[in-house]
Amino acid sequence: MDHVSYACEQDGLAATTKRIASALGVEAVKGGVHPRFGTRNMIIPLAGHKYLEVVEVLNHPASDKAPFGQAVRARSEAGGGWMGWCVEVDDLAPFEERLGRAAVNGNRKFPDGRELVWKQIGILGLIADPQVPYMLKWEGDPELHPSKAYESNVKMSALTIAGSAERVTEWLGVPVEKPLEDVAVNWLAPRGTPGILSVTFETTTGAVTI
Repeated sequence: MDHVSYACEQDGLAATTKRIASALGVEAVKGGVHPRFGTRNMIIPLAGHKYLEVVEVLNHPASDKAPFGQAVRARSEAGGGWMGWCVEVDDLAPFEERLGRAAVNGNRKFPDGRELVWKQIGILGLIADPQVPYMLKWEGDPELHPSKAYESNVKMSALTIAGSAERVTEWLGVPVEKPLEDVAVNWLAPRGTPGILSVTFETTTGAVTI
C-alpha cells in the first residue's frame, strides 16, 4: 500500500487540500505538475511509507490522452472525492503480462531540479472498476518518496471500499490482505457502484474519517 488519491472538488486543488489537511491537523506540501498526465498534486505525508495525494487535472492536451488525467477529470467533474488507491511493487512485468500492455512512465520535478520518477500500470482498470488499485514502481532516489516530505505521525488505518476482496485479489494476483498489511478494509455493497467510500486516519486528536 503506497498511497490514496483524492480528486479535487469544484473549488480547486488548494481549497480541497486545505480542508483535508485541516481535518487531519497537518500541513500539506506542494507536489507539482505531472507533465505526462496533465495533472498536478499536493501531498500529505503519512506514517509507514504512505501518503495522501490531492490531485487536479490541468487544461493540457496530456490530460485528454493519459488515462490518469482522464480519471482525475471524471472524478472531479462528478464532484470530486476519493479516486483510487495505489500499491507499490518491485516488478511490474507480471502485471504488464496479465494486462497485455506496458507500464507508463511518470515524473515530476522539484523546484530545486531534482526529479521524482516512477512507472505505473492499471489506471484503465481503475477507471472501469474503481475498487481495484493501480500498481506503481518507484525509481531513482528513494529519499524523494512523497512520504518523506516531512515526518508524519498521522497513520492511515482503514479503508471502506464498495466492492469485494475476491475481485481485488483476482486483480492483484495475490491475496488483497498482503499489500494492505496494517490497513484494515471494510468491504461493502459488493454489487453496488464500486470504489473507495472513505478513509480513516489516526491523528494526534483521534480517528478522523474522510
